[in-house]
Amino acid sequence: MAFAFNQPSQILSLSVWHKSLPNFRDAQCCNMTRQRPVNSARRRLFSTHAMLCLAASIESKAPKLDASPEVLRLWRSAQAVCFDVDSTLCEDESIDELANFLGVGQEVAEMTANAMGGSVKFEDALQMRLAVMNSSHQNIQDFLVAHPPRISKGIAKLVQELQKRQTAVYLVSGGFRAIINPIAEILKIPLENVYANTILYDEKGEYVGFDAAEFTSRSGGKPAAIKAIKAEHNYSPLVMVGDGATDLEARQPGGADLFIGYGGAVHRENVAAGADWYIYEIQQLLDAL
Repeated sequence: MAFAFNQPSQILSLSVWHKSLPNFRDAQCCNMTRQRPVNSARRRLFSTHAMLCLAASIESKAPKLDASPEVLRLWRSAQAVCFDVDSTLCEDESIDELANFLGVGQEVAEMTANAMGGSVKFEDALQMRLAVMNSSHQNIQDFLVAHPPRISKGIAKLVQELQKRQTAVYLVSGGFRAIINPIAEILKIPLENVYANTILYDEKGEYVGFDAAEFTSRSGGKPAAIKAIKAEHNYSPLVMVGDGATDLEARQPGGADLFIGYGGAVHRENVAAGADWYIYEIQQLLDAL
């Protein structure tokens, strides 16, 4: 017999059934599977128990799609909210879009995959990708004209509502200030509240490197940025909203008090499993205020 669990409700239903059968639940899977079944009834018992063990495992990793009372309390009382930009504040990944615009999309995508797989340090991967793109200052300006920002639905209203509530809004991204600053200006987010990477040019506007002093130019940069923001302003609670593992990393002692995972652009299983609350629409955050 095969079982497939595709919806949270299916997992929940099986979980309730699982908890109603303590004799099955309390048995150890490994001990049960070592015994040889001697009849069809026992085989059915073992099949049922294996299914329940699987259900328990799935339940433990299921994303928190409903906000708990504590999550809602922290969200509503947040003194600062930090947003990732690519695939969260905006619908796309700016470095991929810029690479495609410059005609090196495939090569940069392969480098990104290596970086995400952990085979290359983040700062090395950033350096290699920027070197391949070799983007001049004029290239960036042309890109901005040809590629207006695709701000995620509901973000503008959410930022406005947060600011109306005197909640500070920050952008913390591994992307580039040259692309992110215009988005911050559209949303009326102070540029001093933007933490991102700076591309360096020579006097002719040609690419020469990036500013390695920026928090997000290196591994562990987002948690470090969040800690610095929190330490400087004493924000409590501080909330991080993002789609990636580097955003989830911000949820640590001294960092974000709450991490809200966003899967509206890209769904990532590890982020969904680790988030305090996982959402698919920005409107959910507005409705919860």
